[in-house]
Amino acid sequence: MDVEEEWGILIGGERVSTKNHYNIVDPNTTAVIGRAPEATTEHALQAAAAAKEALTSWKTLPMEERCEFIGRAADAIEAVCGSWVDLVQAETGATIKIARTMQVAGAFIDRFRYYSKPHEMNQPLPPIYSAASALAPESLITGNVIRQPAGVVACITPYNFPLVNVAGKIAPALAMGNTVVIKPAPQDPLAIIKLGEVLNDVFPPGVVNVLVGSSPEIGSALVDTKDVNMISFTGSSQVGAKIMENGGKTMKRLLMELGGKGALIMTEDCDVNAAVGGIASVWGFHSGQICTAPTRVICHREIYEPTIQALSEVSEFMTLGDAREETTLVGPVITESHRDRVEAFIQSGIDDGAEVIVGGERPTRDGFFVAPTLLAGCNPDMHVAKEEAFGPVVVIMPHDGDDHAVELANNSDYGLFSYVYSGNTTRAYEIGEKLESGNVALNTIAPHMYAPFGGFKMSGVGRDRGRWGLEAYSEIQAINWPS
Repeated sequence: MDVEEEWGILIGGERVSTKNHYNIVDPNTTAVIGRAPEATTEHALQAAAAAKEALTSWKTLPMEERCEFIGRAADAIEAVCGSWVDLVQAETGATIKIARTMQVAGAFIDRFRYYSKPHEMNQPLPPIYSAASALAPESLITGNVIRQPAGVVACITPYNFPLVNVAGKIAPALAMGNTVVIKPAPQDPLAIIKLGEVLNDVFPPGVVNVLVGSSPEIGSALVDTKDVNMISFTGSSQVGAKIMENGGKTMKRLLMELGGKGALIMTEDCDVNAAVGGIASVWGFHSGQICTAPTRVICHREIYEPTIQALSEVSEFMTLGDAREETTLVGPVITESHRDRVEAFIQSGIDDGAEVIVGGERPTRDGFFVAPTLLAGCNPDMHVAKEEAFGPVVVIMPHDGDDHAVELANNSDYGLFSYVYSGNTTRAYEIGEKLESGNVALNTIAPHMYAPFGGFKMSGVGRDRGRWGLEAYSEIQAINWPS
């Protein structure tokens, strides 16, 4: 990687240089790996205007043609993205295995492929009898419900899986006839710039625009301008609430996937090894920087101590180290300031009386590392039991039965993804139905990648993925006539 490489933003099909730049730091080594362009609010308004100008011609193309563009984009990305692995690894701090198999491949390409296939979005209305009135003569009224694009969509994405998150937003948005302005997280935007260059060679000018900058004013400008019709945001609940407040002034359509505090309920008859394996697979995964992680283990009291012991033992195999090494399972968190926040989160649990079973200390190595940490003896009102760490921190609490477990699980402002492990699938399903959570997995950590995804309560607004992703980026229009 060339630290002095010149990076630009993309507006209206043109690469635009910026006056200022800022450093991108490798979380694994703390070395500067590049200097990202520092866009301004003026750039944001220009990008929104360019997307608006491109909207009319893009949305009038048949969906089949728009999907052909997306398919060509998938081919073009797949041909070159293998060369992005080292860059993505360095700017995200992901372990090399995660960078290779999940950051730059897998769901990243799959989301373009899925939305390259046209979906039938229109729905006929059954005829109804309309009696004669002062408005119209007696008739049968029939009609169609169709989907229209929302318009210009600002896609504001997080740092944990930059390429995957951008793909999950822009692919359905483009398929539905929207144009987009991509605003990636400031911590790791360089691969998104490369993605924008590929997309710019495929799509008409202005259909895809890319803004990069460290100032929150760029995102605020996109939220405020009337040229943007919809905000698709993934990030913290606090920022999401601010977007809702400000976006309401111009009646922005909103799709927001926000924070989570995933509960994992274990009944007394569950397979403890399977549950512990599921927890462990996500505990250190991307250093816990994943909103769907089961970070609250709510374990039946009969198996509470054995579960703590099993988690303690499995933590010994969670190798923390240089993220570039193939054997490393746990790498750094994204920034020094985020490491400090996670450490303060752990300390708050200790101050409130939680017991540190494993972890809790800062690893003695360069980089922004947090050791996988397990906190026991927690009560449901502790900060660590209610708030998101977004790091490799798991808390465990006992429950005394299914109703108590549900009560503990629902004692949170969040409701994104929950899990139930039980020896009886029917029982697990019945527990799952009672959880205030947009998604529930039974006896597995794996999600259904094309199920509707989104949260209850402070975890978000709306649903995406699968067909629901297309609906999210569209407006409903009813057209009726006499027959």
